[in-house]
Amino acid sequence: MAQIFGPVPSRRLGFSLGVDVVPFKTCSLDCIYCQLGRTTNKTIQRKEHVASGSVLSEIEEVLRQGKRIDYVTFSGSGEPTLNSGIGKMISRIKKLTSIPVAILTNGTLLYQARIREDLMEADLVIPSLDAVTQGIFETVNRPHSSLKIEEVITGIDTFSQDFGGKVWLEIMLVKGINDSLEEIERVARVTGKMNLERIQLNTVVRPPAEEFAGPLSREDLENMKTVLGEKCEIIAEFKRPTQRAQEVDVEKKILSMVKRRPLRLVDISRSLGLHRNEIIKYLEALEKKHEIRTKVHNNQVYYH
Repeated sequence: MAQIFGPVPSRRLGFSLGVDVVPFKTCSLDCIYCQLGRTTNKTIQRKEHVASGSVLSEIEEVLRQGKRIDYVTFSGSGEPTLNSGIGKMISRIKKLTSIPVAILTNGTLLYQARIREDLMEADLVIPSLDAVTQGIFETVNRPHSSLKIEEVITGIDTFSQDFGGKVWLEIMLVKGINDSLEEIERVARVTGKMNLERIQLNTVVRPPAEEFAGPLSREDLENMKTVLGEKCEIIAEFKRPTQRAQEVDVEKKILSMVKRRPLRLVDISRSLGLHRNEIIKYLEALEKKHEIRTKVHNNQVYYH
């Protein structure tokens, strides 16, 4: 399926059916920590990138299969609110099923009343706020040139006050970039005024867009959590031995497949039943170890 992936197990959302409604790396930010790499289409212009009818048809097909789904989650390859049809899609999903709808958004466009309105029928919205000063915002998130952090903060705050569902705010901390005590205290003052159910603290645990984007330690995160207050929880997944074993297994499967014949990202994704965002992480790791290479044929990238 082109726009739907999963259901996949998620620490936060249980079994999540992912809905991907913008082209790969179409976003209003170009975050230094992004596990999908650099943004190729940095924009704040909304379009109906994916027809809502095709998305709904795919969701209906999965629902008929009777799989366990705890959330239908708009996330994926870029910023979902850049799809101008997201409000219509949420509304139609709510008519199809009682399964709650979640939105993972960078929150930068919530200053627009139309976008806030589009998300009102969702059950859970998880915006991000990694900094509250313009300079640090520009360093860690590399935003579209028109975006100002004060406007972003106002948008998230207004939405949190008006929204009838749950708002969980995610903060991604990068070592030496946005983790100073002064900035965290400023973040705490800003978030203290918002109507948030949770504040979720994260750090860089997957290969980032920029190699200099490094993680905080568990101890560092615990210290930041204290500053951010009782609503704050740490969601960073520090790797366990079993998790690394699972990753090695996926890498072995990819190597076995591409040794037989060159394959595109979409081919590997379909064969393994994993979303392309997940596959990209493994491919990048294998490329860094010089275990696979790429070649371009007819404007398509093949791995071999």
